[in-house]
Amino acid sequence: MRRSFIRYSLFSLCILPFAFAPLVVAQSTYNAYGTETRAIQKVLRMQQDAWNHHNLEAFMAGYWNSPDLTFFSEGREQDGWQATMDRYLATYGSPGHEMGRLDFSKLRIEVLGQEGAFVRGEWKLTMPNGKTPHGLFTLIFRKFSDGWKIVHDHTSASD
Repeated sequence: MRRSFIRYSLFSLCILPFAFAPLVVAQSTYNAYGTETRAIQKVLRMQQDAWNHHNLEAFMAGYWNSPDLTFFSEGREQDGWQATMDRYLATYGSPGHEMGRLDFSKLRIEVLGQEGAFVRGEWKLTMPNGKTPHGLFTLIFRKFSDGWKIVHDHTSASD
């Protein structure tokens, strides 16, 4: 009887680490993705702050500076970082056009792996004249050597 107890105890000691291995892997995966989620949130906060300081160049730093960036809005597609910047300048940076105060809300960040993420949320501008244009957005982020960048933006406005 004593031998079976010893065998059972040794067996338990050998199996025990494997029983907790999935928890350790799940925790490290959560921590890695939690870190990635916070990094993406930081990009969005930086963009919001840059917008609210009327700094379009700093706002655009959250986008991938590439001709392969895509931006969908108002039923039109802009291809490339420069075309997206030009759109923002024409819409918000020219005389007579106000930028207003930007707020992001209801952010849902889904990290798809170490190098990709899907973000959904709502945007709202509070304009000096009291109007509040608002809508939804879907972003695809990709992680580059210099951090997370938006590689695709689909923004829609509500009436």
